[in-house]
Amino acid sequence: MPKARQSKKGILKSSSIEAIAEYIQEKNVKNIIVMSGAGISTAAGIPDFRSKDTGLYHNLQKFDLPYAEAVFDIEYFLEKPEPFYALAKELYPGKFLPTKTHYFIQLLQKKGVLLRNFTQNIDTLERMTGLDQDYIIEAHGSFATASCVECDTKADSEMVRLHTLDGKVPHCEECNQLIKPDITFFGENLPKRFFENLHDFEAADLLIIIGTSLQVQPFASLIDDVPPHVPRLLINKELAGVHKSRSSGFDFEWKSGLDRDVAYLGTCDEGVDKLAALLGWDKDLENLHTKGHEKLKAIWKAEQEAKDLAEDKEKEDVVDQKDDKEVDDLAEELDKLTTENAQEKAKEPDELEQTLEKKREFRKPVTRSDTKKTEQH
Repeated sequence: MPKARQSKKGILKSSSIEAIAEYIQEKNVKNIIVMSGAGISTAAGIPDFRSKDTGLYHNLQKFDLPYAEAVFDIEYFLEKPEPFYALAKELYPGKFLPTKTHYFIQLLQKKGVLLRNFTQNIDTLERMTGLDQDYIIEAHGSFATASCVECDTKADSEMVRLHTLDGKVPHCEECNQLIKPDITFFGENLPKRFFENLHDFEAADLLIIIGTSLQVQPFASLIDDVPPHVPRLLINKELAGVHKSRSSGFDFEWKSGLDRDVAYLGTCDEGVDKLAALLGWDKDLENLHTKGHEKLKAIWKAEQEAKDLAEDKEKEDVVDQKDDKEVDDLAEELDKLTTENAQEKAKEPDELEQTLEKKREFRKPVTRSDTKKTEQH
């Protein structure tokens, strides 16, 4: 943690998270921009595909990637989409719950002080909190929608989800080309909506950066787009955004005289817990987090039960079809036996009549004329 500094003339009274909380309350802050990165989803259990400690990394090794990030390279994807969809199967929305940090961002909206959340994340966890989508700028896209790489036709989200979870590569129903979630790959332009909302930074009265190393451009440079009088709070495990040039990046040592930058080093959830407590919002945050998880779990449970019911019904239909066929086969066999039996029965009177006729002939009286004929012979 950088050494806390005091200021009598600067924007903040000290380089501490306490000073940020005091600033929010005293200055009646209403337009907070949150810039968030992968670090806010770590507590959700989302694995880092680049870490050798995860099974996800080993699963991707079988594809013999030239380098780990190739899985998000558009040219590589167009040639070999399988590695990406193997990764997507593990990361697909519906497996992970939003963290307390995600709910803190939603809490800012509920308190009426959130201007926008610019996120690098593609996991849609911000959406899952119930945060109004108008407040979310997904700088690198997300799994929420998908399109054809050739004709740009929007794909059916449920079809893409089912294909992905089944380990299959989805294709366009219009032209049969590859379907790709609307995620910004290396080599692609950022979403139009990202650029359309950059003017938000001019209106911000506080910038909070959470869980990002600020290495990827142009996202990283956004910290310099707020006016010079606007405080900036970094919540991260380590320092980020510090440049050799004083003309850009953070100034945690307060050498510029602006006295506006604060770093809270720790986990994202620890940082928002601390800030919420200082603002008197800790119970609100806890309630949002708890009830949000309960709601999502109830939804997932209902969806799973509906899925299980549908699968059971499908199995029953298969069994019923089998039973119906067996009944039809038995009925056909019975009809055949009945017909054969009837035919046999129909023959019986004729055979009986022939037997009786033979017996009648045998018992017929012999006349004299018959005897004479016999003697003559």
